[in-house]
Amino acid sequence: MSDIYSKSKRSKIMSLISGKETKLEILVRKFLFANGFRFRKNVKNLPGKPDIVLPMYKTIIFIHGCFWHGHTCKRGTLPNTNIEFWKTKINKNIKRDKRNTIELEKQGWRVIAIWQCEINNIELRNKIFSNLAVAIKTKIQY
Repeated sequence: MSDIYSKSKRSKIMSLISGKETKLEILVRKFLFANGFRFRKNVKNLPGKPDIVLPMYKTIIFIHGCFWHGHTCKRGTLPNTNIEFWKTKINKNIKRDKRNTIELEKQGWRVIAIWQCEINNIELRNKIFSNLAVAIKTKIQY
């Protein structure tokens, strides 16, 4: 099956995708702030420019889009066109995420990844958020 958009239209659509200030990030930040957590966002001097950094708890939170970071859920499915390009692209993203996590952990940070599909489902989101708050405060593994 071919793409429903022309190559130039698809290119324009893809160029509009932003890596910061996503709705998902904002949801997580609102939850954290409302629960008394103070954080920094998109810290450039840390590997991977983490979405949320909680210095007091030495914790970093990445909000991963399922497609872009190769999650195994329905949203993480690769397109049927240009398959080799997408496999290579997503696999590089996965490897980069692992490298960044290892480097951050070597620096003494605790790294938490939250997936898009977890936040989009309201019931799952509430469960994830309550577990997240407990994990941050008690410094237990998430």
